[in-house]
Amino acid sequence: MTTIGLPVALGIIMLGLGLSLTLADFARVLKQPKAVIIALLCQLLLLPAICFGLVLAFQLPPILAVGMMMLAASPGGTTANLYSHLFRGDIALNISLTAVNSVIAVITLPLITNFAIAYFQPFDDRLGLQWSKALEVFAIVLLPVALGMLIRRFWPRFATGMDKPVRIASVVILIVVIVGAVVSNWALLISNFTQLALITVLFCVISLTIGFLVPRWLQVGRRQAIATSFEIGIHNATLAIVIAQSVLGSVELSLPAAVYGVLMFFIAFGFGFLIRDRTAAEEAAPASTTSEGS
Repeated sequence: MTTIGLPVALGIIMLGLGLSLTLADFARVLKQPKAVIIALLCQLLLLPAICFGLVLAFQLPPILAVGMMMLAASPGGTTANLYSHLFRGDIALNISLTAVNSVIAVITLPLITNFAIAYFQPFDDRLGLQWSKALEVFAIVLLPVALGMLIRRFWPRFATGMDKPVRIASVVILIVVIVGAVVSNWALLISNFTQLALITVLFCVISLTIGFLVPRWLQVGRRQAIATSFEIGIHNATLAIVIAQSVLGSVELSLPAAVYGVLMFFIAFGFGFLIRDRTAAEEAAPASTTSEGS
């Protein structure tokens, strides 16, 4: 279930992402450099540093500490695009950030994971993600995306027709695999849930808040800030679980991502309503001021 099912599910998800991408999505980054640079700096530097501080403050066991750092290093996923669409973010920016993040993660995820393994030393007899393991991360993350992009480039009608079925299939397979993995590791998950619930909730709330407030503070547009908020705040928990279980061979290492993956949906939904209501209030304020002036 975990060694075959999870990588297949993630591969289908990444293939679906590739079917929705073109080279123009990467080129679009140049049109919104400020929003992209701010989002990437928050994603790659600020959030791992905050996660490291949370892990030390909560005094997590080494194996769970590394799992949290691996989650922090994981890029945003396609779920971020859905939430951005629901709450009126800049979808084009989301797609571009997801594309760029997926490429960069091939380098940054092994680096941050290896740093965490070296610092917390959860394994007595094993080093971190060595070159062969890093190649596995590359294969898991980028090869399905590249295949999807090639299909869209040379068979656009087929890619358009397959986009929805692939999305549905990826969701169904992912749910089946995750449910199976949870059931088979139920005792282990329950015994660690209380220890991980608070830190994963805090990390999710902080990620979403930073993704929204930092761009706004630096004069990025509201729709772009909504996009960066979900892109930064919704980490690809599935990727972290696959690398933990399939590449590093540790179920315990995947527990933070598993707990986060369940709680994140509710937190992001509530956060979306919060910033939507704030947006509506701010848009109403200028209108009322104008009417009073006239």
